[in-house]
Amino acid sequence: MVNLKAKLLDREGNLRGEMELPGDIFGVEPKEAILHEVVRWQRARWRAGTASTKTRGEVRGGGRKPWRQKHTGRARQGSIRAPQWVGGGVVHGPKPRSYEFKLNKKVRRLGLKMALSSRALLDRVFIAEALPIVERPKTKLLWDYLKRIGIDSALIVVPKRDKILEKSANNLPSVKVLAVEGLNVYDVLKHENLIIERDALNKIEERLGR
Repeated sequence: MVNLKAKLLDREGNLRGEMELPGDIFGVEPKEAILHEVVRWQRARWRAGTASTKTRGEVRGGGRKPWRQKHTGRARQGSIRAPQWVGGGVVHGPKPRSYEFKLNKKVRRLGLKMALSSRALLDRVFIAEALPIVERPKTKLLWDYLKRIGIDSALIVVPKRDKILEKSANNLPSVKVLAVEGLNVYDVLKHENLIIERDALNKIEERLGR
């Protein structure tokens, strides 16, 4: 049974009790096959697909036969741009392409619910009444907040994009700040803990509760 309670934190990161989590979002049994498929879909979309090599027809030069066909004692050659020559074309090399494939929206939404539930199952979901006020990028302020909670790896979810908070987390390799609209399976699974601002939790319910 998935744990449907999260630790409630104040602005300083002190524990203030527990609160119920919505069961239709945090109470879904995680299935490895679905999570794997959604992560594979995400990573395929992120691939640039710009790798490109030239075939023998695209490499410059090599129009003339390097030597005559017979009576030289050497193997016959048609062009110095053939694949066996240094500087020649590449056989079956990569060309620009898209790696994206279709995945139903229903499966993507279910995958995100399962990822969130996997953190609830491990009792690693925290609800922050408010996050520290950061007027300018300050890594130490965010690090002190996490140390007070007793964690060092966390995905922090905020209602809308906060560039100052994002920059504050840039020097912390195991910490990331995401707005609700950017919440995804890969980042939830990559981080051990999930810190959700209270207003962001309402937006998650709006996004996934439909």
